[in-house]
Formats: sequence, structure tokens, C-alpha cells
Amino acid sequence: MNIRPLREALDLQHDAARALTDDLRAQIDDLQTRLREAETHLEHLTITRKTVTGVADRLLAVGPDLPEHPDYPRILAAFNHTTGSLQAKEVCEARGHGLLPKNVEGARVKLKRLVKLGILTEADSGSFTRKQ
Repeated sequence: MNIRPLREALDLQHDAARALTDDLRAQIDDLQTRLREAETHLEHLTITRKTVTGVADRLLAVGPDLPEHPDYPRILAAFNHTTGSLQAKEVCEARGHGLLPKNVEGARVKLKRLVKLGILTEADSGSFTRKQ
């Protein structure tokens, strides 16, 4: 019995299977490299988006005509975290100040100043909202 043709056929199939596996491994390596590059790019975009959003939020909170006092950006930040209106007491609570009369009155004065500057509106007596 001559098994030479069988061995040659098996060698051909073996070589073809080896070439296919080598080609697939090369494709996998290429895809893994491309995946790492895409993940790195995605990570950079996420960081950039977070940075730009943070800067934009600060710019929107400050506004162009805001008085030079550290309380004003903090007051506006309280309005950025709500959809409705706020009263002076709520602004004090949002800023972490106690509800002492002097704190509430100081917040009310600042809120009224922001109304005069056109940044806030006073819907009801003592109820302030961000101007649209």
C-alpha cells in the first residue's frame, strides 16, 4: 500500500491550516493594536470633554458682568444645580452657610443685586430664578 499521496495531501492541508492560523494571528494582532489605539483616543476624548464641560460650566456660572466677590459664583452655582426657584435661605443652605439672619439677609442682598444686573429674576417676593 502506497501512503505517499495521503501524506502529501495531509502535508498540503497542514501547510494551509498553518498559513490560515498565522494569517488570523496577524489579523488579531492588528485588531488588538487598533483597539488599544481606539481606547486611548476614547480616553483622551473623555478627559477633554470633562475638562471643556467644567470650564464651560464655570464660565456660564460666572457670567460677563458678575461683581468681583467670591460669593457670586457660588450663588450662581447653586442655581446651576436646580431647575426651579430658590430663596435666600436655600441659597445659604446650598453654600453651606448657617441660617443666621445676617447670612440670609446677606444672600438676599446679593440675589437682589444679581436681579438688577439682569442675571437673575425675582418671580415672587423672595423667590429667585436664573434668567433664561
